[in-house]
Amino acid sequence: MDASNQFCPNEECASRGCIGQGNIVIHQRNRPRYKCKTCGRTFSENTGTVFAGLRKPTELIVVVITLLAYGCPIQAIVHAFGLDERTVASWQYRAGKHCESVHKEKVEQGMLDLMHVQADEIWVKMRGTVVWVALAIMVSTRLWIAGEVSKTRDSCLIDRLMEQVRRCCKEMVAIFICTDGFKAYPKSIVRAFRKKTKNPYGLGAPRKVVWPRLYIGTVIKHSVKRRITEVVRRMSHGQWRKAKKLIKSSKGGKKLNTSFIERLNGTFRERLASLTRKCRHAASKIETVQAGIYLIGCTYNFCFSHCELSKSQTKGGFGFPCTPAMASGLTDHVWTVKELLLYKVPPPPLSIPKKKGRPCTKHLKNTSLSKKPVMRLRKGVLCASTA
Repeated sequence: MDASNQFCPNEECASRGCIGQGNIVIHQRNRPRYKCKTCGRTFSENTGTVFAGLRKPTELIVVVITLLAYGCPIQAIVHAFGLDERTVASWQYRAGKHCESVHKEKVEQGMLDLMHVQADEIWVKMRGTVVWVALAIMVSTRLWIAGEVSKTRDSCLIDRLMEQVRRCCKEMVAIFICTDGFKAYPKSIVRAFRKKTKNPYGLGAPRKVVWPRLYIGTVIKHSVKRRITEVVRRMSHGQWRKAKKLIKSSKGGKKLNTSFIERLNGTFRERLASLTRKCRHAASKIETVQAGIYLIGCTYNFCFSHCELSKSQTKGGFGFPCTPAMASGLTDHVWTVKELLLYKVPPPPLSIPKKKGRPCTKHLKNTSLSKKPVMRLRKGVLCASTA
């Protein structure tokens, strides 16, 4: 047990999320527990992980979640390990929520030079309803960066997706975003990639200016009887001459395309049973689909080596087993599924609230600023003087 790598998970503690400050000590060894000297509370070693509060063996939970991450249906796991269907479903949901917090901690920190992004939506059938899943990928490193689920395919879904992409991107860098022909994309992208600037007239609210190096491409596919007959490629924002340089730098082809996000859609459909077309594993809640998306996406980013990235350097790869997170500089090794499930996301530091009201004047006792004005009547005129 090493208390130096632990932090206090108590949301009301003044030292929450702080590591290496000496406030965490070992409280119990037979059942590993730690204690925070600041707030006096104790917590388990598994607090903040997927295994918190679970009594099943850790290795069994890791094996089950690994199978779920590779697309094994819940019914098959139930018959193989003799577990209850509700138990497996709760593990999947718990792992998905944990992966969502890991994604926000590692990916959505505004540290990526996205350069070239592709976005698309897929249609998912649920029990008694239909939902839309919108995904986005960083083309140069194949990193999955955003995913949103909604019952309707509208501008609200695309707005949330682009806001998530914006949180991953560095400030004011050159970025090219390629989408399909859904008309909500250009306006949502422009709204997300704006920066507040000072009003030149000095009055009123600050203005929102679109990034000068933002480029938007659109690929429209016309089909007849499910066969593509015509493909229309056009620039919705920015110049093609400059966007072409970003496509070449990211190795995203020679013309406008959405092939990378379509391959990622196929990966998600393969590994998440509820996304498979014409199946009997349809989900009943939209939260289940959201958790499953983050479980698949997070393991895809951190735990599984990408075939294209792991090729030899002569073929355009790195020459060693490489994940999209490694190619993006988010980590330096391939994570195991257990390492992902044990990763603890520290809560944000406790913010000190600002003092409201008038400033204190105790230190100004001997100055004229501390003297209160007294209203007096002088020659029929009401005047103010210091007491």
